[in-house]
Amino acid sequence: MRKIELEKIKLSFKKLPKLLGEKFFLTFLILLFLALILAGLIFYKYAILVQKEKIEIGEKILKFDEKTYQKILKIWQERERKFQESDLKTYPDPFR
Repeated sequence: MRKIELEKIKLSFKKLPKLLGEKFFLTFLILLFLALILAGLIFYKYAILVQKEKIEIGEKILKFDEKTYQKILKIWQERERKFQESDLKTYPDPFR
């Protein structure tokens, strides 16, 4: 009994693309309606439900960390130096 139901389900899934192709306009309208509903839900979630919160300014004053800045500057200068050196380096042609 269970095998017969499974066979019917498989057969109906095999017929589904043909049925959707024959009823193209109706299929198009249904898919368009589903896409509009999904887009509306996404818009509602991310645009309508978002509540603007007041940004609280903390008591801590941001301070510039000179030590970290110097480390980052050193790394950038090293990268720039390597980049400039690569322009002068000649590479062998692998196709000769």
